[in-house]
Amino acid sequence: MTTTLSSKGQLVIPAAIRKLDDIRPGQPFSIERLEDGRYLLEKQDIQATHGLMNWLLRCPEKGWFQEIPSESTDTL
Repeated sequence: MTTTLSSKGQLVIPAAIRKLDDIRPGQPFSIERLEDGRYLLEKQDIQATHGLMNWLLRCPEKGWFQEIPSESTDTL
């Protein structure tokens, strides 16, 4: 299988490979230059508690969220 480097320096991983390896947008990779013209690309683990998930897990208790009443824009 082949792919092409874009003008932005991005490589596209073909859909067949993405499906086989469950690669989704935001998937981290590491790349290593082995020698002139040879590279090693490795899929990295996604941290289950990253970003927003960390913030949500630090919430003091479940059910703390309360919706703020607001008017509809239809009534303006």
